[in-house]
Amino acid sequence: VVWLMPKVQTAIFSLLGAQAAFDLCLIIKSTAHITTFGLFRPTHMGALDPIYHLMNFLAPALAVGGLLTLVGSFILGKRAGAPVWIAQAAINFVAGSLAMGVGLWFFGRDGKMASYAALLVVATTSQWVCGRGWR
Repeated sequence: VVWLMPKVQTAIFSLLGAQAAFDLCLIIKSTAHITTFGLFRPTHMGALDPIYHLMNFLAPALAVGGLLTLVGSFILGKRAGAPVWIAQAAINFVAGSLAMGVGLWFFGRDGKMASYAALLVVATTSQWVCGRGWR
């Protein structure tokens, strides 16, 4: 199926120019575009790049954890003995981050849909437990 194989190279060249596109391809580790140039240049991460990668890895868990806390308070209501919303969001974030970490370990790469599905299941279960949904 042709539409499942997008041609990113054309969009990158038209928006950024050749040298910037080459640098971007090195950042996202797209070797198909590097071989088009016939060049190879090893990349080195800067001091802040690991922090940026970690923040981007944890961003889905933070967003899902926060949104589940907001939606869960409307659906489940305030229950006796339930933690405050910031604690619920933190617990959901930690549980979702662990699920994403297990997905990274199991699949060997980030961004698999199964990892995101596990994030949703674990964070939703965490919110249900935090909100005392069984009562």
